[in-house]
Amino acid sequence: MKLLDFFREHNEDVLDFLKELVIRESPSNNKPAVDALGQFIIEHLREIGAQVEVFPRREVGDLIYAAWNGTAPGTPILLMGHIDTVWPVGTLQKMPLWENEMRLYGPGILDMKAGIALIIKVIGLLKLHGGLPRRPIWALFNTDEEIGSDYSRDMIEKIAANAGLALVFEPATEGETVKTARRGMARYRVHIEGRPAHSGREPERGINAIHEAAYQVLRIAEWNAPEQGTSVATTLIEGGTAANIIAPHAQFLVDLRFSTQSEADRVTELVENLTPVQDGIRLVVKRVTSRPPMERDEQMVRTFNQCADLAGQLGLPVAEELSGAGSDANFTAAMGIPTLDGLGARGEGMHADNEHIMISSLPRRAALLASILQNWDMDGV
Repeated sequence: MKLLDFFREHNEDVLDFLKELVIRESPSNNKPAVDALGQFIIEHLREIGAQVEVFPRREVGDLIYAAWNGTAPGTPILLMGHIDTVWPVGTLQKMPLWENEMRLYGPGILDMKAGIALIIKVIGLLKLHGGLPRRPIWALFNTDEEIGSDYSRDMIEKIAANAGLALVFEPATEGETVKTARRGMARYRVHIEGRPAHSGREPERGINAIHEAAYQVLRIAEWNAPEQGTSVATTLIEGGTAANIIAPHAQFLVDLRFSTQSEADRVTELVENLTPVQDGIRLVVKRVTSRPPMERDEQMVRTFNQCADLAGQLGLPVAEELSGAGSDANFTAAMGIPTLDGLGARGEGMHADNEHIMISSLPRRAALLASILQNWDMDGV
């Protein structure tokens, strides 16, 4: 039986498992909830023959690593997904899981529990029916991607360092494209300390931190370079203590987005070397989080071309796409690991109350993953 027909025949298996994932709410900042979903996933991984290792995390859910064919020759394929979502516990009460003929709705279903279901069910179904190739296959399930992956980046990079291909199962967009480039990002908090004074009686004795913030925000805005794929934005600002006091402190958040490492180096250096405009100001810049860019280089082109060839053999033409947002694929691509992203289900409404997947996309994405696992040529990239 052809792979696409096989996964169409077993689509209900994938859907049933996906529904179980969605009803287990797992917001990034709720460790007990994420760990409860993680335990459910661990049980299923072991049922399909995975060697499972858990990496405890104090601040967020524990990371889950699974391996199949550990003694098989060859370089591993690494499958990656995050089990955390942006939705707080209780969202299902107002955004219930429901299905029509074409779509399945629910919080976190697109971003990215459908991708998690694809990883686990494709491997499970292939193994059950004798189609799992004799090559090392790894999976890593992250628990803090929606808040920056700061607690998992070290493990992502440690495991990916020994992989020959990294596949990330963030959602696919219309056309079921594969993402071959993502902008990187860095976020900084700039804290400013001035000096208070009565704003009417002796304003000259004060040093206004809000004024300093205004100067700096306008300076930072000049660093935008849209022609280079770089955007610089102040996204949050606050300051002052009372209406009649010269503001003694202020702070603002700077969001940087960049398409290349050279641009990342340029704008991060500028932010990190901000200097006060006013005498007497104390200015502290602290990096909050960051992701390197996922660049479309020659290796990325070769990686995509092999994926497109395999998709074409299935009768599933696939195009590539650039995304302005980041994911865990940014980390592996920046390490020089051949990486593809956007291999999850197609849908719409990420982080919105209409979040859903197109049910018909599941067998197509499952067949593509199965073909990659069975046929990928590590020497071809």
